[in-house]
Amino acid sequence: MDFYNQEADIHVPDGLGAEEALARTTVMSIAAHQDDCEIMAYHAIANCYESDNEWYTAVVLTDGGGSPRSGGYANYTNHEIHIKRSQEQRVAADIGKYGAMVQLAYSSADVRADKRDIIEGELASLLLAARPHTMFIHNTADRHETHLGACLRALGALRKLPKEARPKRVYGMEVWRSLDWLSAKERLVFDTSRYPELAKKVIQAFDSQCTPKKRFDLAALGRRLGNATFQEPREIDESDSCNLGMDLTPLVEDDTLDIREFTLEYVKHFYQDVDGLLRQLGGGNK
Repeated sequence: MDFYNQEADIHVPDGLGAEEALARTTVMSIAAHQDDCEIMAYHAIANCYESDNEWYTAVVLTDGGGSPRSGGYANYTNHEIHIKRSQEQRVAADIGKYGAMVQLAYSSADVRADKRDIIEGELASLLLAARPHTMFIHNTADRHETHLGACLRALGALRKLPKEARPKRVYGMEVWRSLDWLSAKERLVFDTSRYPELAKKVIQAFDSQCTPKKRFDLAALGRRLGNATFQEPREIDESDSCNLGMDLTPLVEDDTLDIREFTLEYVKHFYQDVDGLLRQLGGGNK
C-alpha cells in the first residue's frame, strides 16, 4: 500500500506479501502508540497465536517520538526514540506471530486533530483491505488525549465504510484509565491467561518502555491480575489474568449515535450504581 507518511511501513513476520497478509486478517487492533496493542489487545494476540484460521493485524498510528524516556534512553532524541520504538514494535509482532504489523508514523498532534481526515481515510483503506470481523481500539473514556484521538480516528474510519464491510464487533479497551468502574452488566471481560510467557515477551520487547522510571511491562501484567482478582468479591476467580473493555459496536452500527452522549451513559450508570449502594446501606441523609 502507499502510505501518507514516508516512514510508515507494513511488516509481515512470516514473509507473505503485504496485500495477502492484510486480506487474511480476521482480528485487528488500532492503537495510538507502540506497545498499546500488546497492552490492550493481548486477548486477540493469544487467540490468533497458534490458530490456523485466525490472523491478527495490529495498526499503530503514531511514530512514538514523544514518549517518556529514562535510563539508557534518557538522552535519545525524538527521532532516535521513534526508530527504536518502531524496531521494538516489529520485534513484538515477530514474537506474537502477527499476521501483519502496520505503523503509520503520524505525530501525536496529527492523531488528536491536525490530520483527522487524512488518518481516517488511510485507516478506512486499510480496513477495506483487511475486512476484520472483530476490532480492538482504545475506549471512549481513556484519559490520554492521544489515545482518545486514536479511538475517534478509528471510529471515524469505521463509519466511512459501507455497512456490509464493517466489523461485527468493536471493543474499546483500557490503557490510561481502568474500566473496572463500568457496571457489571456493561463491563466486558477478556481472558488474557493463555501463554503467560508470551504475554510477558510481547510487552518486554519494548525495552525503551520498560525502564526503571516507567515499567509498562509490570504495570500491564499487574493490572490484568488485579482485574481478575477484583472481579467478583464472593466467588473464586475463573482466571488469573484479564483485560476489561466496553462494547463500542453500537457506534459502528448506527452512525447517528453521538459518541459523547453514548460514553456519558456509561458514566451515568456508574453514578447510579454508587448512589444505589450508598442509599441501600444508609450512606446518605436523604
